Amino acid sequence: MGIPAHTTVPRVVVKIGTNTLTSGSRTLDEGRMGDIARQIVEVRRGGAEVILVSSGAIAAGRARIDLHGTRRDLPAKQMLAAVGQHRLMALWDRLFEVHDVPVAQTLLTKGDLRGRSGYLNARNTLLGLVEAGVVPIVNENDVVATDEIHVDGENRLFGDNDNLSAMVANVADATLLLNLTNTGGLYTSDPRRDPDARLVPVVARITRAIDALAGGAADQGTGGMRTKIEAARVATASGIEMVIAPGSEPNVIVRVLAGEVVGTRFIASTAHREARQRWILSALSRRAIVHVDSGAAEALVRRGRSLLAAGIVRVEGRFGRGDPLAVHDPSGDPIACGLANYASSDLERIRGLQSAAFLAALGHAYGDEVIHRNNLVLVDGRERVATG
Repeated sequence: MGIPAHTTVPRVVVKIGTNTLTSGSRTLDEGRMGDIARQIVEVRRGGAEVILVSSGAIAAGRARIDLHGTRRDLPAKQMLAAVGQHRLMALWDRLFEVHDVPVAQTLLTKGDLRGRSGYLNARNTLLGLVEAGVVPIVNENDVVATDEIHVDGENRLFGDNDNLSAMVANVADATLLLNLTNTGGLYTSDPRRDPDARLVPVVARITRAIDALAGGAADQGTGGMRTKIEAARVATASGIEMVIAPGSEPNVIVRVLAGEVVGTRFIASTAHREARQRWILSALSRRAIVHVDSGAAEALVRRGRSLLAAGIVRVEGRFGRGDPLAVHDPSGDPIACGLANYASSDLERIRGLQSAAFLAALGHAYGDEVIHRNNLVLVDGRERVATG
């Protein structure tokens, strides 16, 4: 099963996790990174366009100033990222320079891509670099992305380069998102603990059963299988296939792009989307959600209607008027994304109400619809209405 061809040249986003870059140690593995650079150069020479999303800044910083055992808080992680980011880029630059391939550092946060102008600016920059023969190397801007890195109760770090890579694939109109990890794919259970765990080679649709297979984060990496499934949902809803593959597998990038079955392939749930639809679907990677009742879900999915406040039962996260947000059905499954006519603070006050009550509740009104049908995209690709 090869790469879906919606363009004459395949455009691939390769995301590499920390554990792959360090080979499971506490510092970057230059030999592993050099081999990854070689593979990227090889597939570029074969006609592919490649954007690299690289973790590893914190590991690079740790090699310069070791805070282990003395500082484990969020500011310490951000300090390590600040120290390590330029060291990570310097190493990538040196490894690609061997092949006479220029690279460009691109620091992003999901917030940078939330607005339409930021999304388009990032797109223009990334595609301009690719067209110029440069390999863009994207990383989360951990120094400022305090909402993207957080520490759980066991003091493990969970970042979001997985979801960021899906948004980059979305922005760049990629054909494939290749996520290289130390796990090597989606398994029926944790292969580190269960000898009977089986690899799931193909996922045709991301269901709650697939969600249930997602485990926790690896010890050192900043994204576990849960965030990889979230990334796969964003990519596949946008018409982009995603592969989770073992980064240690010999020549893995070359083999996956040649169509070999390695790891787990997530099949795109729809034909490739146009740019505005992909931007709207980027809400799947954020915690900007309205939960609706069964009647509202039926009206959106089956009858192509707009979303009204009367069908909203809960508002999750913060968002402004005009921001993309996700719509979840009573089971908690995402069914659509759309552009909000009302900010989250307003929706908290008008959810469950008929539109005639908006003025009394808010003192203003922006129309009857919370999301107009022309600004709404169904996640499973069964649109019954135009999305402009």
